[in-house]
Amino acid sequence: MGDWGPVVIAVVLFVLLTPGLLFHGVSILVHSIIYFALVAVFLIAIGVHITTG
Repeated sequence: MGDWGPVVIAVVLFVLLTPGLLFHGVSILVHSIIYFALVAVFLIAIGVHITTG
């Protein structure tokens, strides 16, 4: 079956880091950089994997 680790990590970080992004331009850039860094750490460095089946 599929590996759900990247999907879960991406969704959780997206939900945690998006408050107010529609109205603050600088906030979008800062949160995008933080989001990219955390996703890279969790998916590449740590290697989070959640499998089903």
